[in-house]
Amino acid sequence: MTSSQTYLIDTNVIIGLEDDLAVQPAFSALLSVAAKHKVDVLVHEAAKDDLKRDRNTRRRDVSLSKLDKYHILKKVRGLTAADLEAKFGPLAKANDVVDATLLDALDRGAADFVVTQDRKLHERARRHSPELGRRVLFVPDAVQLLKTTYEPKGAPIRYIEEVSANEIPLDDPIFDSLRQGYPDFNKWWTEKCVRERRPCWIVDDNGLAGIVVIKDETGAKTDATIKAAKILKICTFKVSPDKRGVKLGELLLKKALWFAQANGYKLAYVTTYEDQVSLIDLLEYYGFAHTATKPDGELIYEKSFSAAKLDRVDGLSDFELDRLNYPRFLVGPDVRAFGVPIVEDYHDTLYPDLKQDRGLFDCAGQPGNTIRKVYLCRAQSKLGPAGSLLFFYKSKSKSPPSQAMTALGVFEEVQSATSTKELMQMTGGRSVYSEAELAAWGASAERPVKVINYLLAGYIDPAISYADLQKAGIIGGHPPQSIFEIRGAKLDDLLSRLRLGFAT
Repeated sequence: MTSSQTYLIDTNVIIGLEDDLAVQPAFSALLSVAAKHKVDVLVHEAAKDDLKRDRNTRRRDVSLSKLDKYHILKKVRGLTAADLEAKFGPLAKANDVVDATLLDALDRGAADFVVTQDRKLHERARRHSPELGRRVLFVPDAVQLLKTTYEPKGAPIRYIEEVSANEIPLDDPIFDSLRQGYPDFNKWWTEKCVRERRPCWIVDDNGLAGIVVIKDETGAKTDATIKAAKILKICTFKVSPDKRGVKLGELLLKKALWFAQANGYKLAYVTTYEDQVSLIDLLEYYGFAHTATKPDGELIYEKSFSAAKLDRVDGLSDFELDRLNYPRFLVGPDVRAFGVPIVEDYHDTLYPDLKQDRGLFDCAGQPGNTIRKVYLCRAQSKLGPAGSLLFFYKSKSKSPPSQAMTALGVFEEVQSATSTKELMQMTGGRSVYSEAELAAWGASAERPVKVINYLLAGYIDPAISYADLQKAGIIGGHPPQSIFEIRGAKLDDLLSRLRLGFAT
C-alpha cells in the first residue's frame, strides 16, 4: 500500500542524515521505515537557502550535493517574509524565515508533518495553534509515528519497575553514552548509587530501555537554586537511543511528577546538556525552568510543587496554567467538568496501567506511556473550554473495574475529522492507531469523528463504582452512553473523593 502521508524534514535533520559523521539510530530509522512503507520524505526548497549559510563548508557542500535524492517541495509564489511574520510572529533571523516557511507548508496542507530537532520551531508551532504543534515532531517521535501507523504489532513495552541501584548491572548498554560524557561515571555509580542503594525507576525490555535515578535533598545541600525544604533530585534521566520515540521519556517524567506531588516535595530538579533537545522541550512543556548553568555547560532545570489549591495567573489560559503546574489543575465554580464513557478496548489502550489482568510482557502499545493523549468518539455532546475536566467512565467490561469512573483528564482541544487523512493529521503527534484502524472509522462530512486531546491528570483510586455514582446523583438511572456534564455540588462531591496530593 502506498501511503498518503508526507513528512517534511528540517535542515537540521538533513545535516544529521547527510554529513560525514556517524548517523544517529533514529535518523537512519526515519528514512528506512519511510522507504519501507513508501512514505514521502520531502525537503523544502527553502532548505537550500538554510544549508548555504552553514559555516562548516565541507558539511555544507556534502549536504547540498545530496539534496537531489529527496522530493523537493517548491516555494509558494509571491509569499514574502512579511506574510510569514504576520502569520507566525516575529522573524528576527534568516533561519526564522525558513522555519516559518516550513510551518506555512504544513498549514497549507502541502505536508502532513514537519520533522525537526529545533525546539524553537516546535515552540513557534505551538504558539500558532495546538493542532499545528502536534504535527511538528522530533525525529524519534516521527519514527514511532511511522511504526505505529504501519507496524502496529511492534515489540512489547514493559512498565516501570521500582528497583535499587545495586540491582542494575554496570555494563548495561544504556550507560555507554553516559560514560562517554562523564569519565568518572563508573566511580560515581558504584560509590554513590550502589553504595547508597539509591532508588531507581526503570523500564526493562531485554536490557534497560529507560532509567531514572532519584535522591532526596534539602536546601542545605543541593545544586538547585531554590533552597526548598524537601527536594527531589533526578540524578539520571536516560532513555536508550534505540527506544526513543516510544514516549518512554514522557512515561518516566509522569512517574517523577506524580511521585513528587503525592509525597509532598516542594521542588524537583534535573540536570542536562543543551544537545538533549527533546528532553528539554518535554521538561519545559510541563513547567520546568532553566535556572542555572554549571561551569561545564550542564543546565539545571527546576520545577516547584505545592499542595495548595491552584489559582489563576494573569496572561495564562486555564489549560496553560494546568500544563505548567502539572499534575495540579485549576478547580472552581467556572471550571466545567464532563463525564466521558469509554468502552473496555479503548480504555485498556489509553490506560494500560489499569488493566487488571495484564502481564509483564503485555503489549498495550505506546499510548499508556503518555501524559498527552487523544481519544476518538462520535459523541454529539459539546465539550467546554480548554482546561475543563474530563472524568472517564469505563463501561461494562469483562475485566475489572467495570462500570466505574477510573481516570481524570484536563481537556485541551476537540476537532472534527471528516476524512481518514484529517484523522491521521489530527492524531499524529499522539497517535495510537494504525492507518487501517483510522480508516475503519469511516470519517466523512456526514459522519465526522471527534478528536479529543487532553492531559492525563491522574487515576481515580479506588475507582468509583456505578452504584456509588448513582447514589451521589452524578449519573442517572442508566449507565451513561454519551458525554455528560457534571455540575455544582455533584462535581464537588466527586472531587472530594480524589487523592491527588493537592487541594481541590
